Amino acid sequence: MPRYTGFNHIALVTGDMDATVRFWRDLLGLPLVAGLGHAGYRQYFFAVSSVDTVAFFEWDGVTPVAEKDHGAPQRGPVAFDHIALGVASDDDLWDIKARLEGAGFWCSEPVDHGFIHSIYSFDPNGIAIEFSTQVSGVDVRSRPRMTDSAPVPSALEGPAPRPEAWPAPAPDVPQDERRTYPGEGHDFLYAKRNAWEKTS
Repeated sequence: MPRYTGFNHIALVTGDMDATVRFWRDLLGLPLVAGLGHAGYRQYFFAVSSVDTVAFFEWDGVTPVAEKDHGAPQRGPVAFDHIALGVASDDDLWDIKARLEGAGFWCSEPVDHGFIHSIYSFDPNGIAIEFSTQVSGVDVRSRPRMTDSAPVPSALEGPAPRPEAWPAPAPDVPQDERRTYPGEGHDFLYAKRNAWEKTS
């Protein structure tokens, strides 16, 4: 099985990168660690942890989505509900709540979900955000629980992956045939311009 390290990045969309930087970097305190593209097509990355980032594409003509309550059922095509950022403690939840409300953003009261405590808000793009901290002494990764009153059949098989549910993987690509192809930002490390470095 693959060795996962976390979410490398979650890619969201904005029509106003400046407002997005102000919210995610300056209000929430997530460092802006990479910026790619040009006017009309940008992608910026904000560090959440040593391995996880939140990224935003900026495209011309994008407008904020209508705010939808976190977890509220929807009908028709839908692919995304909300993003949840982990924080270290309940004190961090209260700090974020104070920052959001001080800047004029709505923020819920803390909610106890049994294994996490959470607060909820929205960014300037209308994206639903949750901030969560683990409840002390409750670790669902080491002691999984299923309390759904009518679990789907696959869930009744337990928490461990069941790779036999799928056909065997295709044969490995030989080492001498493995290649990567240029994409947006492929020259990132070699670009001559870095707007954050002083030029002499």
